[in-house]
Amino acid sequence: MFPYPLKSLGRDWTSPWEDLQRYCWNRHISSCLRWPGHYSRSPYPYFSSRHFSLNCRPPLLFESGTQFQYCNWRPDHLSNTSLIRLSSYIMNSDRDEPSSKRRKHHGTIKRNWEYLCSHNKEKMKDLDGRDVDSTCEDNEEKFDFSVMSYNILSQDLLEDNSHLYRHCRRPVLHWSFRFPNILKEIKHFDADVLCLQEVQEDHYGAEIRPSLESLGYHCEYKMKTGRKPDGCAICFKHSKFSLLSVNPVEFCRRDIPLLDRDNIGLVLLLQPKIPRAASPSLCVANTHLLYNPRRGDIKLTQLAMLLAEISSVAHRKDGSFCPIIMCGDFNSVPGSPLYSFIKEGKLNYEGLAIGKVSGQEQSSRGQRILSIPIWPPNLGISQNCVYEAQQVPRVEKTDSDLTQAQLEKTEVLVSAEKVPSHLRHHFSLSSVYSHYLPDTGLPEVTTCHSQSAITVDYIFYSAEKEDAARGPGAEVALVGGLKLLARLSLLTEQDLWTVNGLPNEHNSSDHLPLLAKFRLEL
Repeated sequence: MFPYPLKSLGRDWTSPWEDLQRYCWNRHISSCLRWPGHYSRSPYPYFSSRHFSLNCRPPLLFESGTQFQYCNWRPDHLSNTSLIRLSSYIMNSDRDEPSSKRRKHHGTIKRNWEYLCSHNKEKMKDLDGRDVDSTCEDNEEKFDFSVMSYNILSQDLLEDNSHLYRHCRRPVLHWSFRFPNILKEIKHFDADVLCLQEVQEDHYGAEIRPSLESLGYHCEYKMKTGRKPDGCAICFKHSKFSLLSVNPVEFCRRDIPLLDRDNIGLVLLLQPKIPRAASPSLCVANTHLLYNPRRGDIKLTQLAMLLAEISSVAHRKDGSFCPIIMCGDFNSVPGSPLYSFIKEGKLNYEGLAIGKVSGQEQSSRGQRILSIPIWPPNLGISQNCVYEAQQVPRVEKTDSDLTQAQLEKTEVLVSAEKVPSHLRHHFSLSSVYSHYLPDTGLPEVTTCHSQSAITVDYIFYSAEKEDAARGPGAEVALVGGLKLLARLSLLTEQDLWTVNGLPNEHNSSDHLPLLAKFRLEL
């Protein structure tokens, strides 16, 4: 490109101004320098062959690194011996668009364990491999286990949505680079239960399942319906649990126009391996709800279907429920109606716009209101999110039997009765995370790419109402048979952009893994 060799300045390059000026007249230089206004500390001004005058500050324009005040900068102010710095990243590809969030910082993400129990503790490892204290003491009446929820980013979805990852170096996006990193994280944290989302079917069969089985996991997998290439997996340690039942949930129902999406859920019933005759079972659910921010009606219906299956699986003979862990990518933000419904167990959706359900979009202009009821009766799920039998109204027999037309009229009258606009579920669920940093109040995020950085991933667990109402950071007492012992801290958007967002050289998904340790009271 230039007649003289470029001189390297770290990852950037320099060239004599006279060569750069000659090159600029033949090619718009904005294709090889960052765009103006797209980088808060851009080390060079914006050049254009159409207009060269610009008020700017070029703090690192010259090799000497001399600082300049704002000035009316023109190319004729530069001598022929001046050197211009070019970004090696932008020079790699004409198709890469510069990102305002691109950083030159490198390194690993620092995440710490947050302990919610102050009794005697056992050893765990942090991200740097150091031994740290993490959990409460064990005895024969307690069973401790850890859970990881992780959206590992399907390779096909990554490639279909490549515009979300323009901030990434291309090599870090290859599956051959990403999978070893993901497996390294899983091995490092060594969770007893894994709930994975966006698990691509071919990768699951060829690499993911064999690798996890070699680590002592039993794996169950449910692929999305239709032609979707990914699904959800729940994997658990042979040494910790026995499998009682596997219950997949398909959210697509061809007989119901509302339910035309291919998302799925997976519910397992596990038995802890403990040296006693009888122990309570554990229900573990995993899902990935619809992304579309403007289809809150579908999201709520998918959630209701998952809750109905959990209710069926976790139900005990005495009418109570065994402890529940519900993980996944819910594509809803903290404080949204869908999130509040999970935590509070009730939702009045009358007058609620479908685009407001998940909280992913702020404006609801032009959006219709949720219908009452949201889903049709033939789905077989009540407003309490449990399965119900399809019932025909009972009619007292008389001397003259009712005609078929009269029966049909009776059914119509019953269905025409006003349906309440309230959803409910029977579980007391709490989130492992508080979603805001206690010191600064900044929001935690679980996913971060070129277009957004928000929380959409959760680990919910059985909780008593009085404990669920406690403030974040408070010690959690016995919660429906489960006690939260520790959680791996989350980060802010600013934290993640110091390592160039997600994915990066060390974190190979656009989501962070969530990790918590629980105690099951026996």
